[in-house]
Amino acid sequence: MEKNKLKILMVSPEAVPYIKSGGLADAVGALAETLARAGHEVGVVLPLYSAIDYTKNKLEPFHSPMEVYTGESRELCAVHRSISSSGVNYYFIEYNAFYSRDGIYHDPDFKDFTDNAKRYAFLSGAALKLCLDIGFKPDIVHAHDWQGAAAMAYLKIWYHSDPILSSAKGFLTIHNLGHQGVYPVENYNYLGFGWENFTSDKYEDHGRINLLKGGMFFADAVNTVSPNYARETLYGGMDEGLGNFLHSKGNKYFGILNGADYSEWDPSTDKFLPANYSSEDLAGKRICKEKLQDEFKLKRHADVPIIGVVGRFAYQKGIDVIASVIDGILQNMEIQFVILGTGDKSLEHFFGDLPKRWPGKAGSYIGYSNELAHLIEAGSDLFLMPSRYEPCGLNQIYSLRYGTLPIVRDTGGLTDTVEQYIEADGSGTGFLFKDLNSTSLYFTVGWAISTYYDRKNHMSKMIQSAMAKNFSWEKAAEEYLRAYRGIL
Repeated sequence: MEKNKLKILMVSPEAVPYIKSGGLADAVGALAETLARAGHEVGVVLPLYSAIDYTKNKLEPFHSPMEVYTGESRELCAVHRSISSSGVNYYFIEYNAFYSRDGIYHDPDFKDFTDNAKRYAFLSGAALKLCLDIGFKPDIVHAHDWQGAAAMAYLKIWYHSDPILSSAKGFLTIHNLGHQGVYPVENYNYLGFGWENFTSDKYEDHGRINLLKGGMFFADAVNTVSPNYARETLYGGMDEGLGNFLHSKGNKYFGILNGADYSEWDPSTDKFLPANYSSEDLAGKRICKEKLQDEFKLKRHADVPIIGVVGRFAYQKGIDVIASVIDGILQNMEIQFVILGTGDKSLEHFFGDLPKRWPGKAGSYIGYSNELAHLIEAGSDLFLMPSRYEPCGLNQIYSLRYGTLPIVRDTGGLTDTVEQYIEADGSGTGFLFKDLNSTSLYFTVGWAISTYYDRKNHMSKMIQSAMAKNFSWEKAAEEYLRAYRGIL
């Protein structure tokens, strides 16, 4: 093996282009592909959900049957594979009792599957057993979120003296500390961790199992997806009850900023846009604005700013605070507003009715459309993202590249990527505010709108600065490689 070439096995519940419910899928797929393009040998293990299109994604049978031992039984599964153009081996674990369902983590009514602890511990066990069966000796086993975290324990508990896996180091990425995989203790025997590890520093959490906390204990290094979110989880009151355990990792807990996939999100090449554009020639952005106004039945006004929103209607995203002020903003400010998203039913109803209350000024799309998401990023003048917390965030990074200045809360990865506007000289790339409440949001939007109308030279300068920013996955991958080598 070449001196600098690493063998990396990732364990994740989702990854683009195969299955996606959120930003985790984007991060896993992009990181794996970037590492492979840099010459490393990368495998990604995923569940074979019923939602994955077997033919479209060019899956093929790979290994069957495969025995996977649990704490209670021996299970038989099958493994399928798809190889990407970059050479990443994506392995899919077929076990219909766990993965052939209508939903990934929950049913259509958003109720968690009660056996999720077993489903994802099985995924980790299958990933490591696959290494044994095919002779893949990883340098790094990289687990993502609580769903992959059991792999960290199995490396140390089951495979500490195995000739294939004993030398592998465990690396755990926390994409969102708010999701920890806490489930009833009745599942614990099946997981096979041993009752000696059901302690308050490992898996026990108020009488229940906490899969993320146990994974953190056994991992050789733990990271989260932006430096500022790492600081907030250590010192900023955003530890979600795990602060002591994060502190116990010392310098083995840190933040690495996610990248953006500029092959997908770049206005100069974006296939979803009616016209492409760049910082040197913004004419296409005006065409995108007209198209956006037409799509959302807004009046065509080239000089009225459009504020765009794309995101889940979830408490984390602060969409409820937008709902509390948007009528006042539309009444008192000369703007247009578009929103795309789904989630909380009351918010879906509220924003679904918004165009009726403000015809020609507001538009909404309840659901998700990738094409419309791209159009909103390109056609809007400002992008609103008032998150309560944001481990990294991607839409603000896309907005920068599209010359759509972000209005964001000063938190997590938003702080790491958006630079505050300075009125004295017109520097900065967006508008940040600290306190998440109706007043702060209203007046920060007002500040951005006044800048749009009254300081056009500053807007132009900020757009140029924003579009020049580079948050590529190549940069992020280099940091991951340094972190991997730091534990080898």
